[in-house]
Amino acid sequence: MEHPGRGAPYSIRTLAEASGISRSQIGRLVNGELPDLPVNEAHQLSEALGVAVLVLFMPPMSPA
Repeated sequence: MEHPGRGAPYSIRTLAEASGISRSQIGRLVNGELPDLPVNEAHQLSEALGVAVLVLFMPPMSPA
């Protein structure tokens, strides 16, 4: 898993440690089983990754 804001790779475990969000929750996000997070956790995750919240949860662009 790339770390877009700072360039260092993250595993689910290290991202969980850096963000304070559980490994299971991050794993479910990565696998698409969890579509979103509560606002405070979304901010924690974006802070750990060094990107804006909108970058993480932006809807996919349409193919057209």
